[in-house]
Amino acid sequence: MARKTLNVAMIGASFMGKAHSNAWRKVDMFFDLPVKPVMKVMCGKFPEELENAERYGWEESSLDWKETVNRPDIDIVDICTPNFLHPVIAIEAAKAGKHVVCEKPLASTLKEAEDMLAAVEQGGKKHMCGFSYRFAPAIQKMKQMIDAGELGEIFHFRAAYQQDWIVDPDFPMVWRLKKEHTGSGALGDIGAHITDLCHFLVGPVAEVTSAMQTFIKERVVADSDVGAWDAKGSAKSKKYDTVDVDDAAVYIGRIKDRNTLATFEATRFAPGRRNYNAIEVYGSKGSFLWNQEDMNIFHYYNSADPDTLQGFRRIIACEGQPYTEAWWPPGHIIGYEHLFVHEMREFLCQLDQNDVTYPTFGDAVKCQRVLDTVEKAAESRKWETV
Repeated sequence: MARKTLNVAMIGASFMGKAHSNAWRKVDMFFDLPVKPVMKVMCGKFPEELENAERYGWEESSLDWKETVNRPDIDIVDICTPNFLHPVIAIEAAKAGKHVVCEKPLASTLKEAEDMLAAVEQGGKKHMCGFSYRFAPAIQKMKQMIDAGELGEIFHFRAAYQQDWIVDPDFPMVWRLKKEHTGSGALGDIGAHITDLCHFLVGPVAEVTSAMQTFIKERVVADSDVGAWDAKGSAKSKKYDTVDVDDAAVYIGRIKDRNTLATFEATRFAPGRRNYNAIEVYGSKGSFLWNQEDMNIFHYYNSADPDTLQGFRRIIACEGQPYTEAWWPPGHIIGYEHLFVHEMREFLCQLDQNDVTYPTFGDAVKCQRVLDTVEKAAESRKWETV
């Protein structure tokens, strides 16, 4: 029997657009799906972005996102734009009766995120937020073991998401450093990921205290003709713009209905850390360590081991998982791009289910509430309730 086809429109054609294009292209090849996704339209802001549309696998391209999401032949809208555009596109897509996939953080503010959730719920279609790290096989295995009680009572959740791409003071201004385009800095960009992993693995954050810092408060504007000369032969001066978001955020939280302390660090000022997303979970019966830069393995400590054999075991999470069985033989590792394939697989396989297991806009709003509270706590220098 021929499967039903669903036409996908992707809005946003840069880094995340490339990652999502790969996912839509590969998901039907490696997984048995109840529906067949068709890569119908890639929509970008600039004509040069759309030069990749055919190479990425899209049938058509467009510079008009609003016309695209309202096309009657589009079933799924996938949003990969800068954060400030998420609400208007998602709400328009929901009103047009589309399923909606949106990158994280869901929005720049809590109010916008709540508006997006209300719109997709009113629209009655499925919605997913792209917390892709949930779909790492090691994280899935850790989740299974925690839920089965194999770590016992959870005492600590620790997360550090560290990058170094803006340590250089001469790195130019980009949209991720402007509040009007992104909402917050490291907090929303990478703090959102570790907050969601905490919610997924051990439970929702109930209260926080925090500190946020901007280390470099001005950045050179990339198109300011640095090094050029004016008509009189004098060097033109650089143009600078103010960085009005955080470079780093550190926060402590307590987990709702659990005797658990959680600590979080999100920073882009950790030299040598390219994409160091590290999770530690400590319980009464054992512990987990995981780092996304080595995402196929995790380390497991079992307190029940004999004294002479106690220590962290290195576990390869490349077998016995619903995702890894679709890929390669045990030990043949997968990569960052595969997480997005898993994400789309879950979305497509659960379109007809009422209770879904992937991260919805509802989960994203819960995360956004924490981020909003972190900012409040940094300003008040007190504990704040989420």
